[in-house]
Amino acid sequence: MSFEYIISIAWLLVLLGFVVGTLSGFFGVGGAFIMTPALNILGFPIVYAIGTDLALMLGSSTVATVSHFRFGNVDIRLGLYMVLGTALGVWLGKSLVFFLLASGIAETVIRIIYILLLFSLSIYMIYDYIIFITRPHVQKGRADAEKRGTRLSRRLQQIKLPPMVKLPTSGIRQISIWIPVGVGLLTGFLAGFLGVGGGFIRMPALIYGLGVPTSVAVGTDLFEIVFSSAFGTFVYGIEGKVHLLAAMILLLGASLGAQVGSYATRYVRGMRVRLYFALTLFFAGVSVVLKQVGVWRDIPLLSTLAGYLIVGVASIMMVIIVIKLIVGLATRPAHKKARRL
Repeated sequence: MSFEYIISIAWLLVLLGFVVGTLSGFFGVGGAFIMTPALNILGFPIVYAIGTDLALMLGSSTVATVSHFRFGNVDIRLGLYMVLGTALGVWLGKSLVFFLLASGIAETVIRIIYILLLFSLSIYMIYDYIIFITRPHVQKGRADAEKRGTRLSRRLQQIKLPPMVKLPTSGIRQISIWIPVGVGLLTGFLAGFLGVGGGFIRMPALIYGLGVPTSVAVGTDLFEIVFSSAFGTFVYGIEGKVHLLAAMILLLGASLGAQVGSYATRYVRGMRVRLYFALTLFFAGVSVVLKQVGVWRDIPLLSTLAGYLIVGVASIMMVIIVIKLIVGLATRPAHKKARRL
């Protein structure tokens, strides 16, 4: 990418950074499931899109983590345990990308995996929300269920593979250290392979797999992303696949957006956060489908529509988050007594 081209789209990069930064701070994800495809659509080769996005996530996730730490939403122990598996996972993912590049099928394979992951996660989380609002007994018992964890999390916590550790911030009395390390390995692999912080997998994994409360899952996910994105930026940087100028411009908007998104989590209930996250994932998946069909059928219009869709949906979600924050600040005394699911 030429210097002149980056400067010509600088305003768009700042706006894109703010949008993704807001979603990052609110959902506890790096936002790469939006940023990497968006950069690719803007003309960045897929490997440069991955490397540049990892550099952006390093900055934006650091800002958002600091905000969440002040709210008590970061389980440092859990995050550090996951980091143990992250480095190996990132290296494995990066190695697979370069193998696929040599085979000439990297972009197609990466997009298809994006599609499968985005739709699978979004459909499951939307289903979970529908069950929550349509079955009163589920809604009534949700607060207690959050404390007990999910059925899967209770089974995982019963695995007695030493060493066993305690995670009081997440409400986990005892769990094998290999469970969070395994989560770190998987999401680190995704970070290196898809150019994501692994957050759109890790955040649901923490909630449904480990039984971590939504607000703590958001903050802890961002904390882990700092490490995975730092290592990812390093391994892509030594290959010369990080566009630092573009990353710095993106960070201008992302830094402010991360603050906005982090504060907004104080005024939105956990299940509603999950719904917004699921909807964002779903439309991101639709955007990637349009892009891939456009490549297969040689229809440039579909790639253009994909770009408008992914940026448009992310922008709409950003506006909703900002409105929630404004309303929350306006009614702050009432929210102090509200119970967050």
